[in-house]
Amino acid sequence: MSKPIIRLVTCGSVDDGKSTLIGRLLVETDSVPHDTVAAARSVRRSGSTIVAGDIDFSLLTDGLEAEREQGITIDVAYRSMSLLNGRRLIIADAPGHEQYTRNMAVAASRADVALVLVDAARGIRTQTLRHLTICSLMGVSRVAVVVNKLDSVGYQESIYQAIVEELAIVAARLEITDYQAIPVSALVGDNVIVRSNSMPWYSGPTLLEYIQTWDKADAVMDSPHMGIQLISRAENFRGLSGTVLNGTFNLGDEIVVLPSKRKAKISEIITYDGKLESIGDGDAATLVLEPDIDASRGDSIQLANNFTNPADRFRANLVWLGDKELVHSRSYYLISSSTQVPAMVTSIRYKLNVNTGDHEASEILAMNEIGIVDIATDSPIALNTYKKERNTGSFILVDRVTLNTVAAGMVSHTLRRSENVSEQHYEVDSLARAAQKNQSSKVIWLTGLSGSGKSTIANELEKQLFAAGMHSYVLDGDNLRLGLNKDLGFTQADRAENVRRVGHVAQLMSDAGLIVIVALVSPFSADRDSVRELFEVGKFMEVWVKTPTQVCIDRDPKGLYKKAASGSIPNMTGIGQEYEEPTHAELILDGTEPVIENVKILLAAIL
Repeated sequence: MSKPIIRLVTCGSVDDGKSTLIGRLLVETDSVPHDTVAAARSVRRSGSTIVAGDIDFSLLTDGLEAEREQGITIDVAYRSMSLLNGRRLIIADAPGHEQYTRNMAVAASRADVALVLVDAARGIRTQTLRHLTICSLMGVSRVAVVVNKLDSVGYQESIYQAIVEELAIVAARLEITDYQAIPVSALVGDNVIVRSNSMPWYSGPTLLEYIQTWDKADAVMDSPHMGIQLISRAENFRGLSGTVLNGTFNLGDEIVVLPSKRKAKISEIITYDGKLESIGDGDAATLVLEPDIDASRGDSIQLANNFTNPADRFRANLVWLGDKELVHSRSYYLISSSTQVPAMVTSIRYKLNVNTGDHEASEILAMNEIGIVDIATDSPIALNTYKKERNTGSFILVDRVTLNTVAAGMVSHTLRRSENVSEQHYEVDSLARAAQKNQSSKVIWLTGLSGSGKSTIANELEKQLFAAGMHSYVLDGDNLRLGLNKDLGFTQADRAENVRRVGHVAQLMSDAGLIVIVALVSPFSADRDSVRELFEVGKFMEVWVKTPTQVCIDRDPKGLYKKAASGSIPNMTGIGQEYEEPTHAELILDGTEPVIENVKILLAAIL
């Protein structure tokens, strides 16, 4: 039986020598083509001090032209290497720069072993601590702290021991139990593959010895699951396709499709090799169910006698990767395996200080910061705890406007409230309430700069609807901030929460059968889009009151622009804070036109 592949990630701060170390490992295990090694003898980075004819080991992993020009690692470089004991090693050389922490986190999420480098002359730095913290959160089972560049400090044992003592405190705090400090010189080759004669005071393993003695712990493989990636259809055929993880499915097994909890039995297991009696961990297959119950991409298949209860509230460790800070109460896409649902961070419990391990109160997470957060999803999903199962306990958050990945998360546990709250359905529904009023309910969402004319248009529109015998109500941003939203300010997070609350109030009033008119600046597209998703198609109308900024400043009905100019309002939309113009509004009104003309356009769209 072949031994499992070892997946390794190298990390640490900038210029600690990661690329050089991996390059030497590759060369000395004969894992690099000879012509590539020859090129590394002749090609030089700008400003390189390596003697002509010697190998620049770092070039063997820095694959991007920008990396070679700048002398840094930007992207994760993957290399395959053959170990001396016949095992295969997949190396992920992660960048050390702080702005590329996201790349390192992705590489660590699949790693079995981590090499965290420390420059002996500089000691343990903030980025070193951040990478150690991420390795701990990501469940990396073995960590080698490589104290590099011992040749630059005369191979002094005292310097190495001081780093080891500091490391012991950090490892205990992060609960890293399987770790080893190894003194090396990647440039010279000391203790990388061959034991160094320059450090007789060190009796531990060489780096290669420590890597190749790692053995995968026997995982508990009793909870098989398959994320549905594709619905396979043909004439008189329908199957559910995906990859099986963490166990085995057998012909005749009773399964449950989550989150619906519909049950069926496996009547056929179809693979590239034909029909099988069972399918195991890591294998791709198409399962045919009896009966052919409803399921779709993103659902999960598990055994009926051992499945994860879907939930919509989770606590998680979150590594924030976005350029812009985390805004709780803003809707993001949560993606785990093939499952994608809208979700929001409802609260940041605390931020982790990577230097001390202290839990610090915080209302935001900035790029590369780590926090414990509570997350709510729009619909229940089957997520495990990360400690139990990496694949179904991890997720990413994606910005709904840019579609950029902004966070990596590891589930700590399900929150109890998700099991204690359930939706109640009543016989008198929205359609019945609207029919009683002889109208169709909907939400007219007026967005635009302060002074654009939203409230004036909303007021005239409601007057016209009232005169026509229609039942309507105006939700005005300022009025709501006098009561329901009195506790909110004007930061991005507070604006997101303001829009979220108004959106849900509008949803309730629409459910009551009313025509709801909302007059709210609502400057960010993601927040408006999250409100749109609360409503059925045709029930929500985004109306952009498009008025030039200078016209709004000249009107300045509340004196806000004057205050912003004096510096007393730093977050004034259109001045100190961006207004994201709607890209798919159902209606655009010219705020410079007479109010009655704009109301006529609205009435024509509503009635």
